[in-house]
Amino acid sequence: MVSHIDSTVKPGDDFFAFANGSWFKQHPIPASEQSNGLWQMIQDTINAQIKEICESAAALKNPEPGSDKQKIGDFFYSGMDSLNLNVRGMKDIQPELAEIEAISDMKSLAGTAAKLRPYTGSALFGFYIGQDDRISSKNAIRIVQGGLSLYDRSYYFDTDGRAKLIRQKFVEHAGKMFQLLGYDEQKAGTAAKNLMKLETALAGSSRKIEDTRDPLLNYTKLNLAKLTELAPGFDWKLFMEQSGLKSVDSVIVGQPEFLKAFNGYLKSFTLEEWKNYLKFHLYSGMAQYMDDKSFNESFSFYGATLSGVAEPKPRWKRVVEQTDGSLGELVGQVYVKEYLPDGTKEKLLEIGNAIRDVYAERIKSLEWMSAETRAKALDKLKGIVMKVGYPDQWKDLSSVKINRESYARNVMNVSRWQFDYMVAKYGKPVDRKEWDMYPQTYNAYYNPSNNEICVPGCNILVPGYEHVLADDAILYSIIGGSTFGHEITHGFDDQGCKYDKEGNLNNWWTAADSASFSARTRLIVEQFNAFVAIDSLHINGEMTQGENIADLAGISMGYEAFMKTSQFKENKNIAGYSPAQRFFLGYALAWMINMRPEVITNIVKSDVHSPAKFRVIGPLSNLPEFYAAFGIKEGDRMWRDEGKRVKIW
Repeated sequence: MVSHIDSTVKPGDDFFAFANGSWFKQHPIPASEQSNGLWQMIQDTINAQIKEICESAAALKNPEPGSDKQKIGDFFYSGMDSLNLNVRGMKDIQPELAEIEAISDMKSLAGTAAKLRPYTGSALFGFYIGQDDRISSKNAIRIVQGGLSLYDRSYYFDTDGRAKLIRQKFVEHAGKMFQLLGYDEQKAGTAAKNLMKLETALAGSSRKIEDTRDPLLNYTKLNLAKLTELAPGFDWKLFMEQSGLKSVDSVIVGQPEFLKAFNGYLKSFTLEEWKNYLKFHLYSGMAQYMDDKSFNESFSFYGATLSGVAEPKPRWKRVVEQTDGSLGELVGQVYVKEYLPDGTKEKLLEIGNAIRDVYAERIKSLEWMSAETRAKALDKLKGIVMKVGYPDQWKDLSSVKINRESYARNVMNVSRWQFDYMVAKYGKPVDRKEWDMYPQTYNAYYNPSNNEICVPGCNILVPGYEHVLADDAILYSIIGGSTFGHEITHGFDDQGCKYDKEGNLNNWWTAADSASFSARTRLIVEQFNAFVAIDSLHINGEMTQGENIADLAGISMGYEAFMKTSQFKENKNIAGYSPAQRFFLGYALAWMINMRPEVITNIVKSDVHSPAKFRVIGPLSNLPEFYAAFGIKEGDRMWRDEGKRVKIW
């Protein structure tokens, strides 16, 4: 970490640049990547390991048909066979394109849209099976706003030069995609313009991201008859049946006004325009798995224009990542055995429980929380389930068919299996042992409906510590602070606090406690609203509120837990830095990510997380322990007067 430090920057002016600046100077962003830093280093390590798994499986002469290795090997081989991909061209989506072309009325539109759902993402609207927020033991049908090709509604309406350019480039891109689908230039151009008009209408009827944060305001349960009343122009019964859902008793609608507007668009846009819309979403969703012309056109917009990436990733890396994305359950079983350090689960549980203990101490001493709410908060904290390392039971992918003939159909087969697996949950009790990430996924999550945290095993990885565990100063900052502390806080942030210990939407706060909590969260909203991410673009403090609360509480909890370790108590310097300083350097390492300007813009406009730099300087500028460790003084740019420092938990 010392070699990463840029000594020309004062730690109190910009700790992110101080801790990481030299590394950034020595490691520019590769032409094929959106960013570079710790996450990319770890992902590169994971990719190299998965590549070994894929290549060894692909090299087998006569693997047992239907075995895990046969599926992994053939999936990887089919993606690497560029000659075959170019020979096949668009052959693999012709049946679906023909089905779209055969749509004759709005009734058949609904049926076809359902059949295409596994391959078109959230075309028309978002649709999935998930836990009922008010009955967490039950799986429910969820319908939310969606249907956009760009990341967020703001891309369709922002008036800055970049937003206008993106809209122009999107129409050009769509026109080229329609030409690749066989349209002549004039017809393609018209189809592209109408596509933009249709999606702009959908965007205009969508809530802003910050307005989708309150789960109470995004929960409307309707029976099928009421859903039909809301949007009678769409055949919901047929859509459900073609999705594999029988005897639907109710659905949860996130934004009813969106479906009401969608119903109007079914009339104001022609059937031909809706068919072109579905064709584009199908082709756009599958282009990266097809011939070079399709892939390159898709990359030219989503990679180059939207993200500023100069060239695609090498084919092997793209195929490795997709093999992992599609067959991660199979890859993960090999990964756990061959690549995770010994003691991974045990160390993760140690740190997680240490953070939970600190959280309990903090809650007990909160001056602003009443005894009534405090008791329920401690009860919820005690009930948090920690899924760490890897699952005890893996999903059964034995029915998935994989061969070397078609990469696109392999992807589609897995997508269909995943969709059917999801649909099969409807009407069944929630499986609280199920994981929503793979052990080789460098990320983590908190699920409020299960009151659980999931921390995959690869989160233990730190560059320079291959196959062994790093020291506690690093692990308690990265794993303790930015992972366990962060995720636990999601159970008590502005969204998580609305769920009780069983995972049900249930207001368990007193009115006075809610008011005190809101007053403190307003301070962090104001702090982040003031940050300029790039050019004149400010961070949206309301939209990023929950993640910023989690970052602040997480690093604070992580530091207090670290103070209880022998490394902190011995207070021995490593490379000239005390354990306390090393802890905060470790936290900056956790977010050592250098991003392209286009990526920062995308994050600010469409992500509930702040860009990496502000995930460091934002929370640290509120911590007196950080001030003490690095001698932060009034006049330093990160200095905040004590009255403005945010402290919630």
